[in-house]
Amino acid sequence: MASVDLNADLGEGFGVWELGDDAAMLDIITSANLACGFHAGDPIGLTRSSRAAAERGVRIGAQVSYRDLAGFGRRFIDVAPAELTAEVIYQIGALQALARVAGSDVSYVKPHGALYNTIVSHREQARAVAEAVHAVDPGLPVLNLAGSVFFEEAQRLGLRTVAEAFADRAYHPDGTLVSRREEGAVLHDPDQIAERVALMVQTGQVLAVGGTTIDIQLESVCVHGDSPGAVQIATAVRERLLREGVTLAAFV
Repeated sequence: MASVDLNADLGEGFGVWELGDDAAMLDIITSANLACGFHAGDPIGLTRSSRAAAERGVRIGAQVSYRDLAGFGRRFIDVAPAELTAEVIYQIGALQALARVAGSDVSYVKPHGALYNTIVSHREQARAVAEAVHAVDPGLPVLNLAGSVFFEEAQRLGLRTVAEAFADRAYHPDGTLVSRREEGAVLHDPDQIAERVALMVQTGQVLAVGGTTIDIQLESVCVHGDSPGAVQIATAVRERLLREGVTLAAFV
């Protein structure tokens, strides 16, 4: 019987601005990637999300990013490696404190947005992020795309790497994600997305743009918490996987 983790980016509200329905998503997913304040999230909101995750037994992950509140972390920043390492350490540490007060802990690290996509191929930044995670806790797993240089750098340091797939994002034939700036990069139909994820989990394949079927490795599937209809999409994915006999469980 197949087993897979469902994760979502949460804790991304800031001040009076609320983004997504964290409470509803936490009843669906098994791992919560909580923002760490650099692209989104504020201390009081992250405290609430940490407590809610702890109460439900949902694993908490540090969703680290470039220091880019204005751009929601979706813009590349040519930051020096030493600075990036320090910023990632800072973010993990901040969320660790909030998670521990809530009765939980940070169980893994997942880069966000532009940083996530950059370190698929940018070795200097990939090494900087891997070194940050290792410095905080060599036992923390990291999420990214299978085959990324980030995974190479993480494995060099002995970090556990967890291959991730995206429920609602389009793929290029080389296995990278289609930029959000391109039409069709984000999928919106819950039934279509649920069918796609079921095939990913059961066959290890996904249909890329242009009609090519490509192989995909995954231990965790991301269902975005900030997409329109996010709760409906996540619910459809969860229910479809359960119907197919797939066990939903955190990877840590």
